[in-house]
Amino acid sequence: MEGIIPHIYSETGRLKKVVLGSAALMGSTPTLEECYDAKSYESVQLGIYPQQSDVREEMTQFRDVLESHGVEVFRPTELDELNQVFARDICMAIGDRFIIPNIIEDRAEEVNGIQHVISQIHEDHIIELEEGVYVEGGDVMPWKGYLFVGYSPEDEFNKYKTARTNEKALNRLRSLFPSMKVRGFQLHKHDTDPREGVLHLDCCFQPIGTDQAIIYRGGFKHEADLDFLEHVFGNENLIDVDREEFYYMFPNVFSISTEVIVSNSSFTRLNSELRERGFMVEEIKYDEVSKMGGLLRCSTMPLIRLDQDK
Repeated sequence: MEGIIPHIYSETGRLKKVVLGSAALMGSTPTLEECYDAKSYESVQLGIYPQQSDVREEMTQFRDVLESHGVEVFRPTELDELNQVFARDICMAIGDRFIIPNIIEDRAEEVNGIQHVISQIHEDHIIELEEGVYVEGGDVMPWKGYLFVGYSPEDEFNKYKTARTNEKALNRLRSLFPSMKVRGFQLHKHDTDPREGVLHLDCCFQPIGTDQAIIYRGGFKHEADLDFLEHVFGNENLIDVDREEFYYMFPNVFSISTEVIVSNSSFTRLNSELRERGFMVEEIKYDEVSKMGGLLRCSTMPLIRLDQDK
């Protein structure tokens, strides 16, 4: 077998192959002590943590939409009592390489569920990161010659459960992808208040279309990073979301192509604006998934996209 060669240079190239997470055996509600993101912590605290059956139904809708657009969808092998919804974070395709990173111990077992996918990837294109180099896919975005990376300096990385990508990873990605302009962004972190902290870069920023992006400016620690993104995209091409919209994860939509975006049906204002800007919006209900700290982009790990600028 020749094997899959990853091909990911943007967030919006026409999607051909993707891993979509699974809620089939995600199990019971965790305790507060077992939560490792602020949204799950809040959901458990409020008694609204989602039921397995509801999350499974939402993900089935997502799969159906992807397949209706001709996307080949891989699913994890189901592992008992394990939340495997957020496939984005446990491995990632960048360019023509498949990165197997170090991730937090709470999530390490999830990689076992995608071994059947990893086994199909051409071995010459797989890179396992060294010990101490931590990165999750929600923090990594290839975009037209750039590689945007949300990260935490070592003192913050060691302090917060919600700090998932360290400075060592930023530097390692620079060495792995010398032809890309790797740009790091520091984000506000908080382990228990989802309005005060950002789990991953894709929770507060995401490119869409050919030259636009959705952004929550309050998630970034440094004004210079906002100036940089305005320079890259143009202020008129940035769709701003406010603090409450950020809380409901408005930036975390998912692009099937430059024209088609999958969004949560409850994002009324955003979906209307996207349509006004010429996008086809595929709406699905995804509110239960959002109670666990991720949304549509978080649930997917693209392997191959076509029609991309490198």
